[in-house]
Amino acid sequence: RAAPPQPGPVASRRNEHCNENYTTDFIYNLYSEEGKGVFDCRKNVLGHMQQGGTPTPFDRNFGTKMGAKAVAWITGKIKECSRHGRIFANTADSACLLGMRKRSLVFQPITELKEQTDFEHRIPKEQWWLKLRPILKILAKYKIELDTSEKAHLEHVRQKRISLESNI
Repeated sequence: RAAPPQPGPVASRRNEHCNENYTTDFIYNLYSEEGKGVFDCRKNVLGHMQQGGTPTPFDRNFGTKMGAKAVAWITGKIKECSRHGRIFANTADSACLLGMRKRSLVFQPITELKEQTDFEHRIPKEQWWLKLRPILKILAKYKIELDTSEKAHLEHVRQKRISLESNI
């Protein structure tokens, strides 16, 4: 009986539609050379990263918090939706996904997620990080004109308002 085929080198584990010349090693060498000391790079094959490893204390703590929040939510829903010994889960918020929004764990109804998802490309319709691209160009020292007229909204910064009457 023949042994199963062994996976090829790391450089060959890429999308089946990508050009065979653009290997992981080639991209790494290209960025290393063009970085010229401004930035460095390292190889990272996503398939390996997604397999995980030993959970850290943070992972265990975060998993415990999410589990406790999920159990509290589902028991609350059961109490809220039960009538005469039967459960009526027919509202939009009875099917939710627990995830991070900004800096907190929130339950978001699946119907809302459906509206926010580009199913053809399997990505969100609005990607928050695209607003950071001008900053990346500045950090990469591109010689481009940037429109800086748009003001950023900082939700986590609270300005103290001082009234003129308190200074009199």
